[in-house]
Amino acid sequence: MKTLRIAAVHAILVLASAATLYPVLWVVKMALSPSQGFAMSPSPLPTKVTLQNFIDVVSTHDASGWLFGRQLFNSIVVAAAVTVVGVALACSAAYALSRFRFGGRTLTLRAFFLSQMFPGVVTSIPLYVLLDHLALLNRLAGLVLVYATTAIPFCVFMLKGYFDSLPRELEEAVLLDGGTRFDAFWRVALPLSRPALAVTALFCFLTAWNEFILAFTFMTDPRSWTLPVALQRYVGDYSTEWGHFAAGAILVSLPVMALFFALERHLVGGLTQGGVKG
Repeated sequence: MKTLRIAAVHAILVLASAATLYPVLWVVKMALSPSQGFAMSPSPLPTKVTLQNFIDVVSTHDASGWLFGRQLFNSIVVAAAVTVVGVALACSAAYALSRFRFGGRTLTLRAFFLSQMFPGVVTSIPLYVLLDHLALLNRLAGLVLVYATTAIPFCVFMLKGYFDSLPRELEEAVLLDGGTRFDAFWRVALPLSRPALAVTALFCFLTAWNEFILAFTFMTDPRSWTLPVALQRYVGDYSTEWGHFAAGAILVSLPVMALFFALERHLVGGLTQGGVKG
C-alpha cells in the first residue's frame, strides 16, 4: 500500500512537471525552428534545428550601431539601479518601522500597503505627465525613478518582516557595549539579514527587468528601449515573427535564470523567515 502511494505521488509530480515544462519546450521549439510561423504540431520537439533566430535577434542593428546590445545595456542598467536604490532606501525604512515606535508609523505602513494594491499601469498617465515636466521621457533615469517608487514599498514590507524576526537582544548587546543604534543596524541587523536582502533584491530585479507596459509608454526611441519592449517589434498588426519572438524571449530570460540560481540558496530561507515575527 505504501509503495502504491509513493508511486501515485511520483506519477502526479511527473505529470505536473510535464504540464509545467511543455509551454517552455514549445517556446524552445519555435526558437530553434527555421520557420517564423506558428507550429501546429503538438510535439514540443523541432523537426529542424537552427540557431538563425538567435543570431538574427542578437545581431539587430540600426543606423546608430548595435541595437540589441544597447537595449541589453538599458535593461541591465535600469534593473540594477532600481535594485540598488530600492534595497538601499528600504533597509533603513524597514529597520525603523520594525524597531521604533513613533507617530505616523501605522499610517506609513498602511500607505505602503495601499500602494501595493494598485498596479503601476493605473498611475501611468500622471507618471507620464510628471516625467514630461521633468524632461525624463526616453531617459533611463526616468524609468529608474518610476520603478523605484513602486519597488520601495514592496522592499520595505519584505525587510520589515525579516527584521521583526531578528532577536533584539543581539542589538541590545551592541548598545550595552557602547555602540550606537547605527552600529547595531550596520554590524548586526544587516549582516544577519543577508538572506532577506538577497530575496528582496532578486524580486526587485525581476520586476524591473520584466516590466513592459510603463517602459513601452515612456520610451518611444528604440535606442532607449529595454529588452521586453524590444520584443514587441516582432509582433505586427497582421503577422508575428514567432521564431524571432521565441528566441528573444529566451535571451531575455537567461540573465534572470542565472541570477535566480546564484541566489537560490537564500530564496527559501529569506521568504520563510521574512514572513514570521519572532
